[in-house]
Amino acid sequence: MIRVVIAEDQAMVLGALAALLGLEDDIEVVAEARDGAEALARVVELRPDVLLTDIEMPRLTGLELAGAVKEERERSALTTRVVILTTFARAGYLRRALEAGAAGYLLKDSPAEKLADAVRRVHAGGRAVDPELAVEALGEVDPLTDRERQVLRLAGEGASTAAIASALGLSEGTVRNYLSEAISKLGVGNRVEAARLARSRGWL
Repeated sequence: MIRVVIAEDQAMVLGALAALLGLEDDIEVVAEARDGAEALARVVELRPDVLLTDIEMPRLTGLELAGAVKEERERSALTTRVVILTTFARAGYLRRALEAGAAGYLLKDSPAEKLADAVRRVHAGGRAVDPELAVEALGEVDPLTDRERQVLRLAGEGASTAAIASALGLSEGTVRNYLSEAISKLGVGNRVEAARLARSRGWL
């Protein structure tokens, strides 16, 4: 039996995914989580075979969650493998998901039977990645550093320079430098345009 934890912040989608996988004879949903931090706790506690997670979630995003599971795998006997299930058909997200250790990346509008197949393939040690996105991801490079991404994400949410500095433990001058560098790399005029462009490419 393949034991699965599902992380999804939309209750209706979470219930539908659990019901869909519950129809399979060889798959058991052992826990459901409404945010990334709760999902990580369930993974550490229950040590499932597969974690199926959305990207956009409170507390920890799916990408941050995948990275945390990867770190846990490296320091313990955890064998959980991660499948990202998302609406975002963006090569940048796929690249970051794979870098974070995810073994699968599926779109929510994929046929239902692909979901169970992906869980089985990943559990068996393989990968399950949307082929068109995989080709696109190979040709696109994310120019942002992790810190530039953090600063730009907060700026895109409307946070002031002072608020960003406080949230990340940086000086305001350092925040301005990161924003300036990101704006320059992306070839846009201001922080709002930079955040919008980076989000559209899947870099945030």
